[in-house]
Amino acid sequence: MVGLKEELLKSIWHAFTALDLDRSGKVLSHNLCTVLNVPHDPVALEEHFRDDDEGPVSNQGYMPYLNKFILEKVQGNFDKVEFNRMCWTLCAKKNLSKSPSLLSDEDAFKVWVIFNFLSEDKYPLIIVPEEIEYFLKKLTEAMGAGWQQEQFDHYKVALNTSREGLSAWELIDLIGSGQFSKGMDQQTVSMAINEVFNELILDVLKQGYMLKKGHKRKNWTERWFVLKPNIISYYISEDLKDKKGDIILDGNCCVEALPDKDGKKCLFLIKCLDKSFEISASDKKKKQEWIQAIQTTVSLLRAGSPPPHKEARQKRKELRQKLLAEQEELERQMKELQAANENKQKELETVRKQLEAAAARAAEEEKKRLQTQVELQDRFSLELEREKMVRQKMEEQVAQKSSELEQYLQRVRELEEMYKQLQEALEDEKQARQDEETVRKLQARLLEEESAKRAELEKWHLEQQHTIQMTEAEKQELENQRMIKEQALQVAMQQLEQLQLERKEALEQYEEVKKKLEMAASNTKSWKDKVAHHEGLIRLIEPGSKNPHLITNWGPAAFTEAELEERQKSWKGKKAASE
Repeated sequence: MVGLKEELLKSIWHAFTALDLDRSGKVLSHNLCTVLNVPHDPVALEEHFRDDDEGPVSNQGYMPYLNKFILEKVQGNFDKVEFNRMCWTLCAKKNLSKSPSLLSDEDAFKVWVIFNFLSEDKYPLIIVPEEIEYFLKKLTEAMGAGWQQEQFDHYKVALNTSREGLSAWELIDLIGSGQFSKGMDQQTVSMAINEVFNELILDVLKQGYMLKKGHKRKNWTERWFVLKPNIISYYISEDLKDKKGDIILDGNCCVEALPDKDGKKCLFLIKCLDKSFEISASDKKKKQEWIQAIQTTVSLLRAGSPPPHKEARQKRKELRQKLLAEQEELERQMKELQAANENKQKELETVRKQLEAAAARAAEEEKKRLQTQVELQDRFSLELEREKMVRQKMEEQVAQKSSELEQYLQRVRELEEMYKQLQEALEDEKQARQDEETVRKLQARLLEEESAKRAELEKWHLEQQHTIQMTEAEKQELENQRMIKEQALQVAMQQLEQLQLERKEALEQYEEVKKKLEMAASNTKSWKDKVAHHEGLIRLIEPGSKNPHLITNWGPAAFTEAELEERQKSWKGKKAASE
């Protein structure tokens, strides 16, 4: 709502400043309430504009009423073109130039509205050279002509030397003069202005004729389509008088190309939540342009971004504000540097004057010094003669004293040498005594350690003798146990050999019995075959073992229970005897 209020205020400012001050408030308020669909409050209007010191020419002015009773109640459900046309009607007659122009009244109105869109947010309203260049480039592009940058640069230089920018009426005169549209007729200029007006003011991103497939009868009908930031409207013709419908766009919409079908080419589909629309463009280029424009619009809706031209205008304003702030900062720094430079100049001038005064004083002092020096030279020359004679006498005395001093110094050096030798002798004696004391302490410590070691060795010797005695007894006992174990081992070895012999004999017996059994089985089988062959019905009863066969750990062998018991008794007896 803040951006909408700023846009409304620019048009209202033109209308308000064009009317007579004593009647502008009431007339303008009535018209604004009508075109903005705001409920009219006659009581508040009369109360605010009564003829006393509290009226519109007082400190309160017109803005408090405009903000409180009109602008704050605007909901956005009004025709912007009709609002601008009302404000244009109130201000155009007074301000519009009467000189010949390429622009019709309608074209001048559209340029005035575009001026309000591009002008700066400060009053009185002006359009800066950067926005003039942007507008003229748009017009030139719409007319299909080439942009003359060098021509505009000359115009911009001339403009910057005299003022910051142009007013709305000066901009209208500039466009109407044809200075930047040479070779173009009035109709071409009018169509270009209309195209730029549609884009910047009516938010028309793209428009043109295309075929649309109906939802009920499925027939194809030519319609004039107008793409805006959140809607695609389609009309019977480009005069926009008979609207046939709208395609509401949001972030969920998408557009995709379709293959040719039903004799129609260059098809694409717009998918929305509730409906889908099949559309046929005139050629592939138009088809791609419309698909790209709709995709860009949907992407802006998803991102919540404003239309491209409004976003570009905001960026240009931010850039100008940034450059202005940098320029102001640079100017401030230049002023500070200039002030500092002036202060330095003043300080240097003061120092120069001080130096000149000091030089004058120094010259005077130098003159006095030279005069004094001449007087002193005369005095010093006399004193110098006297000093020469005194110096000769002093030199003779110094030579004598030097000889005596040399002798004295020689004696001092000899005494110092003797003192050094004495010091060295004392140091050697002191070191020898310290070494003797160290050796004596070392001998005492060694004697103490030797006595302690001797006592410890005596103790170890006694413990060793005791240990040897105990070891001899244990050794004797271990020898007896070893002998007993060796005897038991021999007995066990003998028993093992006896068992191995018995096992060998048992295996031999087992082999013989096995051969006998195999032979008996063979004979029995042949006998049975013969009997069965001759008699057929006789069934022989075969003898079986009365006792179960036992398998021992020496190998396969058959023993009776009695034989096994006898063997076990024999083994136990041998074992007891060996123990």
